[in-house]
Amino acid sequence: MRAWTLIKHGEPKAAFALRDHPDPQPGPGQLLIRCEGFGLNYADVMAARGLYREAPPLPSILGYEVVGRVEQCGEGTPNEFLGKRVVAMTRFGGYAELAITDHRACAIIPDGMPLGEAAALATQGCTAWYAARILCPLRKGERVLVHSAAGGVGQLLVQLAVHSGCEVFAVVGNKEKVSVVKAMGAAHVIDRSAEDYAQTIRSVLGDDRLDVSFNAVGGTSFKQDLSLIGSGGRLVLFGGAERGGIGLFGTLRFVWRMGILLPIFLMIHSRSLLGINMLRISEHKPEVIAECLHAVIAAHRTGVLRPHVHATYAASELPEAQLALASGRTMGKVVVKW
Repeated sequence: MRAWTLIKHGEPKAAFALRDHPDPQPGPGQLLIRCEGFGLNYADVMAARGLYREAPPLPSILGYEVVGRVEQCGEGTPNEFLGKRVVAMTRFGGYAELAITDHRACAIIPDGMPLGEAAALATQGCTAWYAARILCPLRKGERVLVHSAAGGVGQLLVQLAVHSGCEVFAVVGNKEKVSVVKAMGAAHVIDRSAEDYAQTIRSVLGDDRLDVSFNAVGGTSFKQDLSLIGSGGRLVLFGGAERGGIGLFGTLRFVWRMGILLPIFLMIHSRSLLGINMLRISEHKPEVIAECLHAVIAAHRTGVLRPHVHATYAASELPEAQLALASGRTMGKVVVKW
């Protein structure tokens, strides 16, 4: 099979090479999928830069999700998957023509579902659902902040929060993204390139405070968000986009920007700090991944979730797709089609 292989850390055009690899074989409980395409996630960008500690050693095949058709079922796998079109989450290995996945991280989808929308329901859809429906269930009337609101996870968090009847404060990276997120139902869309998001939120809230912040940025925004949430508030961290440096110095600078938090003050102010790493959930609670994946597919079917797809790139354009995602200018899902 062919697969885009990360051969070194750095800029995508030099870091990736399209190489031949032996066809993988499904083990017990696994499926082999002939991929029609795969999705990109910001964690892929971090891994290509050498900033993602969970990434496999070089050379490696990245990729958390694929869309395709099941060719083989391993021992103990339900035969209902055989020959069906599916969306699946992978623990790496998704940037390939063939991919292996646990059958619990796979769901059958209609043949007519567009590639980009299907891929958006995998890693990003499951992250959003886990965050807003399982880990931090949203309640009607709550004031909810969503960072990177035009991104893959952010757009779905906005939609879930709006569906829950929340007042949504959405932070985006440039003015071109404002109208897209407003159309999703966000009450307040803040262009962080033009204004200080924290000051803007304070001016709107007055004496009130946020109930929830979904933060994919980390760094300095962590301290800002903690000051914006009130008693009973929850700060949910699921990314570190603000980290830019490589190596120990970059890590220390990122941690320094976030500051030191004493747990006793969380208790005193009745605030909660929640962290999400979907790889850890998939390793230790695969049944939760299955619950999330089937739930987001149902939500898509009923129109609750309407993923925005930024672009579909040809297989030969993987480096360009990586560059686009890393630039911060994309909106919604970025996918590559074989």
